[in-house]
Amino acid sequence: MLNHEFGASGESVTLEQLGEFAIIDRLVQGRRQPAVVALGPGDDAAVVTSGDGRTVVSTDVLVQDRHFRLDWSAPHDVGRKAIAQNAADIEAMGARATAFVVGLGAPGDTPMTQVNALVDGLWDEAGRIGAGIVGGDLVSCPQWVLSVTVLGDLDGRAPVLRSGAKVGSMVAVAGVLGCSTAGYALWHKGIDGFDELRRRHVVPEPPYGGGAAAAACGAQAMIDVSDGLIADLRHVARASGVSIDLSTAALAVDHAALTAAATAVGGDPWPWVLCGGEDHALVACFAGPTPAGWRIIGRVFDGPARVLVDGHECRGYAGWQSFGG
Repeated sequence: MLNHEFGASGESVTLEQLGEFAIIDRLVQGRRQPAVVALGPGDDAAVVTSGDGRTVVSTDVLVQDRHFRLDWSAPHDVGRKAIAQNAADIEAMGARATAFVVGLGAPGDTPMTQVNALVDGLWDEAGRIGAGIVGGDLVSCPQWVLSVTVLGDLDGRAPVLRSGAKVGSMVAVAGVLGCSTAGYALWHKGIDGFDELRRRHVVPEPPYGGGAAAAACGAQAMIDVSDGLIADLRHVARASGVSIDLSTAALAVDHAALTAAATAVGGDPWPWVLCGGEDHALVACFAGPTPAGWRIIGRVFDGPARVLVDGHECRGYAGWQSFGG
């Protein structure tokens, strides 16, 4: 009898050989679901409860060689990244992720050893936040594609939108800035060492729980830093109709953490800090004290919708864009 990884000859079984339904079973078999999952996989759809009565929903798509590279990232890393970046969107609303649905496209000759590692990564990251994976789909595809939908619960709080920033408030961040982009530069140039930065590129670490803590402290507006600090704060400035000014003195700790890597690649840390995406830090605006784990990096003031740095506009700092890079 064949197991889900190796055939009788000892060679790895592929997706095509194992078949869709056995692979989907692998995704959920023997996994413990959180209490909010009233009905898990096995029917046409799952049933997930929400004590709040409202559900926060977001979706992200990851494409091989666009959002990850399998020569840089192990399949387990790809699974963790897919969950983490979706969970960060829920955090940015002041909610907590409860359940995920995962669609996977991959070539038929993909070894099940890789798929099993991917699935373990999905579940390991979901487990860090007490969430489950309640379903998914599988399709043959020329390259790896993951589509992840996440559900979240507000736990009775109002959602924190991008549009609530008020003049006079402070801008604060939870998490790291620029590390993923620094890691990308190191990978791209084939520079060894700097293991933590290179790791941050393949597996982001959002500040889980930081979004709910910010909401509980009265955060007026919030967003996760997926496309770059300036680019994402521009969304807040435009939605709120305010100007935002960032302080390089307050961001000096981020700059200092990246200086050695910048020297190694022949670059400047400031574009990484101000424009680097995929760290999935949280940035929010507060009228009063900030919660533990947050630090003030700027202020909100009256003016046209824009983001300044030390009072000056930084032109050309567009951040990541899906069409254009």
